[in-house]
Amino acid sequence: MKVPLAFKYIVGLLTILMLGCKGPTVVETPEMKIPAHPLQNEDDLDALINQIGDRKIVLLGEASHGTAEYYSWRAAISKRLIQEKGFRMIAIEGEWADSYRVNQFIKGDLKDSLQVISLLKQYDRWPTWMWNNDEIAKLVSWLNRYNQDQLSKEKVAFYGMDVYCLWESMDELMPYIQGNDSLTRMAAAVRKCFQPYSADGIQYAIAVRDAAENCRAQTLQLYRSVLAYTASQALDEETKLIMQQHTLVALNGEKYYCAAAKSNATSWNIRDRHMGTTVKRLMDHHGPDAKMIIWAHNTHVGDARYTDMAAAGMTNLGQMIRSFYGPGQVYIVGFGSYIGKVTAADSWGGSIRTMRVPKARRGSWEDLLHKNGPTNKLIFSNELRGNAQLREAIGHRAIGVQYDPATESRNYVPSIIPDRYDAFLFVDETTALKPLPVTRKNEPPDTYPSGY
Repeated sequence: MKVPLAFKYIVGLLTILMLGCKGPTVVETPEMKIPAHPLQNEDDLDALINQIGDRKIVLLGEASHGTAEYYSWRAAISKRLIQEKGFRMIAIEGEWADSYRVNQFIKGDLKDSLQVISLLKQYDRWPTWMWNNDEIAKLVSWLNRYNQDQLSKEKVAFYGMDVYCLWESMDELMPYIQGNDSLTRMAAAVRKCFQPYSADGIQYAIAVRDAAENCRAQTLQLYRSVLAYTASQALDEETKLIMQQHTLVALNGEKYYCAAAKSNATSWNIRDRHMGTTVKRLMDHHGPDAKMIIWAHNTHVGDARYTDMAAAGMTNLGQMIRSFYGPGQVYIVGFGSYIGKVTAADSWGGSIRTMRVPKARRGSWEDLLHKNGPTNKLIFSNELRGNAQLREAIGHRAIGVQYDPATESRNYVPSIIPDRYDAFLFVDETTALKPLPVTRKNEPPDTYPSGY
């Protein structure tokens, strides 16, 4: 089913309002000297690794979903955290079911590059390039090789935090409940309720927007019943985690699509709270010594309290993780650039394109960093907090999967940078992410409807 044009327009308009984008208005910011550390190669990450210290959770952002350098630098940081700091988990802004297959793959026997490429084809929901790309293929290969020399309990795990794959999670649940007539009937009721919408969350969202009935009761009953079943059975902990997470995706996915039809702060909060809950479940599952690396867009990892998202009633993953574990256990790294190229689409669900990213808006955070020297650099928030000018909100660029360089001036989130992040990785000029070939699945897009 095609989404009505008016619905797309409303989604896009409300997304801009929700994220606080101010259109072409320019807020002049006086030029200032910003303390920065050179970033030319992986050895230059020493200062960052030292600052992270013994923290348990490191969130690595990105200013777009289609910039090669954001992926490659996140991979470089992740490898060092794994090798030097004992991190044993990576969680991404991707689907649970697809990513759990990556988890099994990297913990298995040594694989070749063709097998890696075949594996990543499962990320076939638009925007496919987010996790089916050259940089992720390199990381998955590295993780698979690294795990060959690790004991089973020391192998690095790979998970997805997101909420979109409702239908796929229901399919993946079925083998785990075979032989249990009660759970099978409940799962069948959930599948029957969603069946008319052809595995398309947008269809479901539109259908229930003004309806008195939805699939909430069925998903809630299944979730509660699976929790009770896994608590009462002598199952291994990994099986419990998988079963519970599949039903949690169904429960929160249904809530998300119901709210997304209205495209307000509620849908955003449901999604980020699901991610936060998933992180907490994974940390609990891996025990008191667990350490996790999180990959997600800046709009998810950068603490929302220090943007105008808070005024719109929105929370996000970074804010929640700081609240769960305390800022002393959490380290957030934002990413951004001044100019370059990006992989994106010019319409929702459209074809993948390489686009030029224009110079950052005058007076923005990215513009200031460029004026402090057109080079790659690391900035640490503890070296900025004495700067009174940066205690005020400043425009900070955020590019979604749908992008139009002609209206790029809208893509700025007012942010108090030293509080939103603990560090910032700046790439002066970027290149576009290289997608791998894939046949798209007819399922709801990832990042719907926000684009982030």
